[in-house]
Amino acid sequence: MPHRTAVILIVGLTESLIGDDTPKLRAFRKSARCAHLDPPTPAVTCTSQASMLTGLEPSDHGIIGNGWYDRESAEIRFWRQSNRLVRGERVWETARHRDPSVTCAKLFWWFNMHSSADVSITPRPIYKADGRKTPDVYAEPPDLREELQTKLGRFPLFNFWGPAASIESSRWIARSAEHCRDRFDPTLSLVYLPHLDYALQKYGPGTPEASAALRAIDEVAGSLIERLEAGDTRVIVVSEYGLESATGPVHINRVLREAGLLRVRDEDGADLLDPGGSRAFAVADHQVAHVYVRDVDDLARTRQVCESLDGVDLVLDQAAQREAKLWCDRSAELLLVAQTGRWFTYYPWLDDARAPDFARTVEIHRKPGYDPCELFVDPALGNPKLAVGRRLLMKKLGFRALMDVIPLDATLVRGTHGRPVVGADGPLLIARGGITDGETVPMTAVRDVILSRLFSAR
Repeated sequence: MPHRTAVILIVGLTESLIGDDTPKLRAFRKSARCAHLDPPTPAVTCTSQASMLTGLEPSDHGIIGNGWYDRESAEIRFWRQSNRLVRGERVWETARHRDPSVTCAKLFWWFNMHSSADVSITPRPIYKADGRKTPDVYAEPPDLREELQTKLGRFPLFNFWGPAASIESSRWIARSAEHCRDRFDPTLSLVYLPHLDYALQKYGPGTPEASAALRAIDEVAGSLIERLEAGDTRVIVVSEYGLESATGPVHINRVLREAGLLRVRDEDGADLLDPGGSRAFAVADHQVAHVYVRDVDDLARTRQVCESLDGVDLVLDQAAQREAKLWCDRSAELLLVAQTGRWFTYYPWLDDARAPDFARTVEIHRKPGYDPCELFVDPALGNPKLAVGRRLLMKKLGFRALMDVIPLDATLVRGTHGRPVVGADGPLLIARGGITDGETVPMTAVRDVILSRLFSAR
């Protein structure tokens, strides 16, 4: 008989962060066992989650990062949502083979559309033709979408990511988890709480803002744990990665352009990356960059350029990626890992005056790489609230208004991740059974711990 289990993913949480600012999580940790997770490369959201839920390496589940280059369409695709992109059997599917009565609610974990989970909720804004972005979610069953937003209010999308990112999104998700527990009583609940990640990237570890974020997520996550356990649910707490202080960006695509390998297309006075026309370019993903090289004749030169670039620690070719179980058909010819504290920008332009208009907006799908500057309002705008408010007013009045408030100064970023960090400053797994306190296990082992908590007698 399966036992009701919940996996709460607190992004960025490490054992070293559990302390005076997190009394509820500290109490939970003391009453349970804590293992250190050895994350995949890159240690980023999509890759880590796929490894946890399938028990497979990136070479097998195919999620090599938060995005990758599709060679057939010659397009870079970031933050896609279809669960069909993940290869391999999911943990809830494995559980169903053992007991068909098992049900699963997957709440805001990534790749959460068209999933085999019984219940799912994920951000899905409505993009209007006039440029407006309306907060919304995708839900299964479909009526859950309206039901939740009637009860809890519209999903706070602009508090989920962007300059206004705050605890409100994590609080909404926690409340949605309680609602789904009451309505569906799922055997397995997967709950994603992102708030801590914002402050750690924006302000850096060890800052007053990071402490405030720890206190906020402790209240939300700790209260959810208390309510779940009071209802006889076994709780597992996990995280995807640990963050370190950011010391500076690495402008990989600018270097490839200056070397004559990357091509841009002039579009109305702006420089847009032309991946299909480039001999080599990088898909930047935090502290990892996937460098795609079109022709084998350019491989040696591209590698030389990358290896000589300040801020690059490792350059892994296909053979090295295969050995590390990172290579699949979506992988790049070269995989770059940044030095400690450094991270890769996606910027292909050499002059900020030629940056495309979307570079100064929150636009996670159009940008050919991850952009942590989306957490900031450009200091050059003066009064941030006034700058944002004026643009919002124009939109409400029916005018087309570009929310061009995001800075292009990558030195503003104070925290980063992607390099695999293991230990007290790396990702963790806390559970009352299925692990040994203090041990280090691969992130792929999370799947077996979930199954153990679902089916063990105690």
